[in-house]
Amino acid sequence: VQLQASGGGLVQSGGSLRLSCVVSGLDFDDYAIGWFRQAPGKEREGAACINSGDSKAYYMDSVKGRFTISRDNAKNTVYLQMNSLKYEDTGVYYCTADSRIILTQYANARSWDFWGQGTLVTVSS
Repeated sequence: VQLQASGGGLVQSGGSLRLSCVVSGLDFDDYAIGWFRQAPGKEREGAACINSGDSKAYYMDSVKGRFTISRDNAKNTVYLQMNSLKYEDTGVYYCTADSRIILTQYANARSWDFWGQGTLVTVSS
């Protein structure tokens, strides 16, 4: 199983980035996909996730209204569109996959089976 995250970079505060996560080695349609982030010196936190099937999305409070998660099952890809970026959004962003996650508990990193390598997002103030 591989999760390949990309799209990170350096952006000014107020700017936008779109992250992509390409998944291989599993039946993508059956897996919920999550995005976690980790800032230097801080714990990993769940930014967003999207369900399989109905594509219902969940967001952490600090990104609601600014981030949008979506999936393209034909491309085995999940996207995280990040708008109105803030300095505190800086961190390494990881995508995750799990087929049995209880989505209301998605923010528990230990609940996810598979992890990608991460992509760095740096927001300058």
